[in-house]
Amino acid sequence: MPSTSDKVTPPSTPSPAGPSAAWTADELANPHEHALKAGKVRGMFAAIAASYDLNNRLHSLGRDQSWRRRAVRAAAVKPGDVVVDVACGTGDLTELFARTPASRVIGIDFTPEMLSVARRKATALPPQAHGKVEYREGDAQALQLPDAFADVVSIAFGIRNVVSPETAVREFARILKPGGRLIILEFGRPPAGPARWFNDFYCGWLMPRTATWISGDRSGAYRYLPKSVGTFMDRAAMCRLLEQAGFREIQARGMTLGICVCYRGVKS
Repeated sequence: MPSTSDKVTPPSTPSPAGPSAAWTADELANPHEHALKAGKVRGMFAAIAASYDLNNRLHSLGRDQSWRRRAVRAAAVKPGDVVVDVACGTGDLTELFARTPASRVIGIDFTPEMLSVARRKATALPPQAHGKVEYREGDAQALQLPDAFADVVSIAFGIRNVVSPETAVREFARILKPGGRLIILEFGRPPAGPARWFNDFYCGWLMPRTATWISGDRSGAYRYLPKSVGTFMDRAAMCRLLEQAGFREIQARGMTLGICVCYRGVKS
């Protein structure tokens, strides 16, 4: 399962709760066009925070952490680098960056419940890594960081949860130093054939049911997941978005038969 924890409403906005905040079938036809997407996404992640890591490991068959390790390698972190991990969720990718030669790693998410889990997990890091990590509540579209602040910006399984991915990518470019690296992990769909058929069945039918049962979720989080992937931009569109935001040397590398894609761009 993805780490889709990037949210976009201001931190002061209360998380929606209860059945009234749940995604309906009509809304899921294209959740990216829903006027209340930000609040629904935030409430959704608040509802599943406690079981989020368990569902990720089980439903990705353990691949989610290998995808994150690939993302860290693609970032090519150098000694002294500053890393900003947007949509950090429960901190899995943030913690991997903390184990690199980076001097500082800031995890940003707009769901307090996810950040609470991340902060608890960080206490188990080795002292040297733990001392690098800072978690903040914030919005991917309006990062409270200076221009040319970071050497690496990452977002794992969160860009499709932002109301305006274009705005978020421009923000990433703003806070990156010239030559800084942007790393985006996002779900994709395998090419036509048996792999796509299996992926569509697994993600569209089986996973929503088992993940909902494990989490006890009533927000529709695991029905939202396949719909948000299937209606999101494809690789070509994402690469164009990065180019338009001023990135160069853009790469899009599929992993696990194309189920996950690692995008990399360098700030001009």
